[in-house]
Amino acid sequence: MLRCWKHSENRLEDAECTDGGSAASPQSHFPHKAFWVSCSASLLLVIIALALTGHLGLSQPPAESLQLVRITASDQTGLLINQSAVVDLQNDLVTFSITSPANQTSTVLFDIKHGLICYKPMDQESCFLRKMEESDYKNVHSLLQESTHKQGQIQLSRNETQRQREFLGVLAGSPVDVSTLEGPLQTLCQHSSVHWTRRVDGPGNQRLVYFCIDICFPSNICVSVCFYYLPE
Repeated sequence: MLRCWKHSENRLEDAECTDGGSAASPQSHFPHKAFWVSCSASLLLVIIALALTGHLGLSQPPAESLQLVRITASDQTGLLINQSAVVDLQNDLVTFSITSPANQTSTVLFDIKHGLICYKPMDQESCFLRKMEESDYKNVHSLLQESTHKQGQIQLSRNETQRQREFLGVLAGSPVDVSTLEGPLQTLCQHSSVHWTRRVDGPGNQRLVYFCIDICFPSNICVSVCFYYLPE
């Protein structure tokens, strides 16, 4: 049995028909012209949908350009430092998430393309910026190499790890307009105050270190970045 469409006033009704051909009434056949118009319209919609899907797919970074690397190390007291780094090869970004034993997370974003580092400490509505230096590029490069080799889990040896400390003075008197930052930095700091920092030799006896963030790299280097506020 064949399935046909019967045109009845302003709607189409399902009906039965036979193979008789000439025995069927002209009204029982779907008009050939309308049939081809319908097929053409359906085909056009399919082509448009495929084109949009392809366009949207190209506008997003390929999945293989994002690599997750987990690094486990011990601090000077023996406590584990659990951190993960998302490497965005397409946009030259490395985002560290450092989780403390109290399950609080600090974020450090390396914007390699623009030569900036952004620190967002745990439990603070503040972001701190500084320009990347040669040592920063070397440390991040070691992570890029590991992500390229698909090394998803890295365990650093406590005895072989080189430990460094950096002091950054916060320029609290000159806040940064978040809208002037690049997209990834805006996203990270959209609800926070933003301040520039500069590297200094140390806080001195009169200055209090407010907090430190420990970052470990696959090159067996752990850097403790400590912040304090400079006088305005």
